[in-house]
Amino acid sequence: MSRLYLATAVGLVGVSALGITLDIRRKRRSELHSFGSMLRQYFEYFFLSFFGARMRRKLENDSANFAEVQEETLLKILKGNASTEYGVRYKFGDIEGKKQYVAMHPLTRHIHYKEFIDQVLRGKKNILTAKDPYQIGVTSGTSGKSSLLPTTNDISKTFLVNGVFVAISTMFEAFPKTYELQKSLKFFYSPRWQYTESGLPIGPTSSSPSNSQRILHLYSTPKPGFDILTEPEALYIHLLFALKDRNLGILEANFAQIVYSGLSALEAQWKLLVEDIELGKVNPNLEIEDGVRRKLNNLLKPDGKRAEELKQEFSKGFYGIVNRIWPHINLVLACSTGSSELYASKLKEKYLGDIPIYSPFYGATEGLIGVNLWPEEENPVYMLVPRAMFFEFIPVEESSEEQPTTLFAEQTEVGKIYELVVTTLSGLYRYRIGDVVKIARFHNNCPVVEYQYRQGQILNVRAEKTSERVFYDALKSVLNHDGQRFRLVDYTCAESIMLDDESRALKTADVKGTAPFYVVFLELSCGKLEGEEIKTLENKLDHALCEFSPVYESFRQKGSICHLQLFTVNKGTFVGLRKYLLRNNPAAANQIKIPRVIKTKQALDVLLNNIY
Repeated sequence: MSRLYLATAVGLVGVSALGITLDIRRKRRSELHSFGSMLRQYFEYFFLSFFGARMRRKLENDSANFAEVQEETLLKILKGNASTEYGVRYKFGDIEGKKQYVAMHPLTRHIHYKEFIDQVLRGKKNILTAKDPYQIGVTSGTSGKSSLLPTTNDISKTFLVNGVFVAISTMFEAFPKTYELQKSLKFFYSPRWQYTESGLPIGPTSSSPSNSQRILHLYSTPKPGFDILTEPEALYIHLLFALKDRNLGILEANFAQIVYSGLSALEAQWKLLVEDIELGKVNPNLEIEDGVRRKLNNLLKPDGKRAEELKQEFSKGFYGIVNRIWPHINLVLACSTGSSELYASKLKEKYLGDIPIYSPFYGATEGLIGVNLWPEEENPVYMLVPRAMFFEFIPVEESSEEQPTTLFAEQTEVGKIYELVVTTLSGLYRYRIGDVVKIARFHNNCPVVEYQYRQGQILNVRAEKTSERVFYDALKSVLNHDGQRFRLVDYTCAESIMLDDESRALKTADVKGTAPFYVVFLELSCGKLEGEEIKTLENKLDHALCEFSPVYESFRQKGSICHLQLFTVNKGTFVGLRKYLLRNNPAAANQIKIPRVIKTKQALDVLLNNIY
């Protein structure tokens, strides 16, 4: 009998192995896969598909009971941290519900936590959370100075389970061809970690090679490439190995602008890259540590056929290039909202053609906020994740108040715009995160939000509060015209108070009176605009702003705000601005976004020094 059981078991294993082998043979496979890495991806995708679908069902159930799950999440946070120094001070142990919590605890900003975070940085425990932080997260600093935030494992676990797993399951369902055995080109870079005096790492909480070690085999860049800490060299290696793989499946990055800058680098360096593929070795002029270079060269072999194929496609130009050099590409996986929207549109316009962009989730250093369950919709929207944070909403017209009344999710209205307030798993309580969102609709009983802008990214010279969203819509309406001889490369703004007397003198003849005004910097594909052209564009943009913002129009009519000033800047200015931000900001390359409103004189000087 035992022999019969053994024979049956062996037979079942054999049948399973045969089935797996046949299934693998049916799938499209990356040319860079080893047998081992291919097998790992096969089983990992099976697990992600199964577990992701399960978490999606759980999320759907939670969304139907959103208010109850939210209160449960809040009380779990408060009870778990009731004995901390912060919890004792704010009497968490006495709080029995969300209404009592709102009545007992003030709305907060980062400055509120300074004394507590300082203690955490010195290594003290049980301050903001009962669980010890594993890292000090660094915010991107887009709307001002970067902030340091203690981060517990709850944040990364929730992001993985309720964000990544759900988004991947959603992606497999919406784009079935992604469920193959193709590698992805992921544009991400190893951060330069700093450490607190107690030994906690300080750096980004977003995905980076250092916190993605277990899945690096899913990417076209080999492991030694992730040991390169300088972005230009790391980017070159990302592109080099991705170009060798004709069966590449996905382009991926945290933000659309990182994908765009990667493909722009490809356009500039393709001849060197093709030569490296033809010769089978890494460009000797790259500043790469010798040991890393040897490992990379050992992975390369001369490939004249692929080099010739690439050369022919690049020689035809770069419009629609992605689908021509990677004919089996499925999609781009990157955030395409907020400041990323311009880059997403430029990607589609030039490099991608009809390749879709999926913006999978809405997150921040503070944690997971929402997940996009509708990847095929043109404008990304995100369902709030009920167990990731406790959410409150401030009507945007009341957001200038220090302690405005907040609304719970069930009190919000579709189409209305709100400032987001969160209580997080890592020790931020009724925290004004700085994001402004619109309630697009409800899914079951859960708000589905459309990201609007960062609060710090508004122009506000007369309390008119012109948001990033309004300004960008006005700018698009002026620049999106057939037959126009130039395209927008990038843009940013500043308030006139930022200009010193010398800077103001650049165009004093165009400014009437002494009222404040907007200063707009454009990098255009054509380079410099002639005097009359720039004046015409200036007038059109000012008029468009009046159309899109009645408040701006009223101030313009009264003379309380002067006509805006528009400057065109040299080619590459925004690349230089990004390099400046990287040098002077603790945030990592994966986090840095071009601010749409400049807040520091030093950043403004980068632009002023590059005016045509």
